[in-house]
Amino acid sequence: MRPLIAVLLVIASTAAAAGPPPSTLQKATKLPPQWESTTREIYKTAVEIPTVAGRQGETRKLADYLAGKLKAAGWAESDVHVLPYASVPGNDTAALVARWPAAGTPKGKPILILGHMDVVEALAADWSTDPFKLVEKDGYFYGRGTGDDKQGVVASMVALMKLRASGFKPSRDIVVLYTGDEETQGRGAELGATEWRKWTDAEYALNADAGDGAFTRGGVPLGFWLQTSEKTYQTYTFKVTNPGGHSSRPRPDNAIYELSDALKALQAHRFTPALNETTRAYFTERAKQEGDSALGKAMRAWLANPNDGAAADLIEASELEVGLTRTRCVATMLKGGHAENALPQLAEATVNCRILPGVEPKVIQAELQQVVGPKVTIIPDADAGRPTPVSPLRKDVVDAYTHAVHARFPGAQIIPQMSTGATDGLEFRARGIPVYGVNGAWGVSPDDERAHGRDERLPVQALWDNIAHWELMMRELAK
Repeated sequence: MRPLIAVLLVIASTAAAAGPPPSTLQKATKLPPQWESTTREIYKTAVEIPTVAGRQGETRKLADYLAGKLKAAGWAESDVHVLPYASVPGNDTAALVARWPAAGTPKGKPILILGHMDVVEALAADWSTDPFKLVEKDGYFYGRGTGDDKQGVVASMVALMKLRASGFKPSRDIVVLYTGDEETQGRGAELGATEWRKWTDAEYALNADAGDGAFTRGGVPLGFWLQTSEKTYQTYTFKVTNPGGHSSRPRPDNAIYELSDALKALQAHRFTPALNETTRAYFTERAKQEGDSALGKAMRAWLANPNDGAAADLIEASELEVGLTRTRCVATMLKGGHAENALPQLAEATVNCRILPGVEPKVIQAELQQVVGPKVTIIPDADAGRPTPVSPLRKDVVDAYTHAVHARFPGAQIIPQMSTGATDGLEFRARGIPVYGVNGAWGVSPDDERAHGRDERLPVQALWDNIAHWELMMRELAK
């Protein structure tokens, strides 16, 4: 799931402009006519195939279509694989794996490019346009998946097709993996990092479902994000049992009250803040943006002294920085009792945690148990979270991403990012392959933050820019 692009701005209360800010269109990338035509065809087809969980055969249809385009562009039949697989019950889907072999003896292990073809459901009654028809108006493409993540899939794929047509000879294999259930179970990424490793093994991966940049409504650049880490997703059930009885004879102990006490204790609890390589670099750049504001001063204080819990608490209290200083756990669902005239025999709460990279979920479970006490049983979800390390800030990847961004937007800040949400990249990081979110699309904050929502859209120019971005980046990394 693509996180909100611009968490960095308190938005001024001005009306949204009809199109992207003029400054974002200056010196704009222009694709050769044949490549613009090719991109429009592939993008339109991708958006208009409703690759939603439960719509059987649709993701396979898109995978077959993209595979055909790659074969027509010079990929050998033996290097392109459409792989059907089962995700959540009722969602038979598919992934696409394609390899562009190195010219001669490879100079290193492959580079893997990640993206996902599936999208979340969209109801026509909720939209101002048909969500599964690509509509272009006012400088924007509208449609489900225009942002998350069909633009990332199409831009990275067309960039490789364009590179290949130019005669470029990669010094190492370039492999793409486009999955079909990132928005639901993530089984395709898990298979990609395990059973399909014979096709996907790589020195590192580049994720087209993370990264990106943002501008204010006035066209002021807010920076481009380079994602190197993700918090671990882990759900626990808090469970309290009791013998119960008749409601006319209350007991001193009550399952609902005891669960309520536990949840209040959770609400008051604060996990220990911690910096890693990515968040240190992130807050260094953010402090520059904040200047002498109270938030900026707190960021500089925490960077200078990671044990300054008060500074970290002030940062965490900002709605712009929630979840970036520590592990966070929150109650999300409740269930209790069985009859209005009976004392409850069972009370349960669902608690969702987003755990800092590298921290084991069992460590958090032990801390939660200390917080809520022995009367509450804590049960981890069967789909246990996989803690993932922070991918090191490789100079070659950082440089290539920076050069590609600056070719279009000179001087834009490059800001390392730890996502509080999750992408397919976590399955590869968990199994030893570093992953970098380096997509080059952009939008206006907050107007274009519509992934999973109504009237999802992408600036038309952002798609052309993203193709050029991937082309420049891959040319540098695979030369």
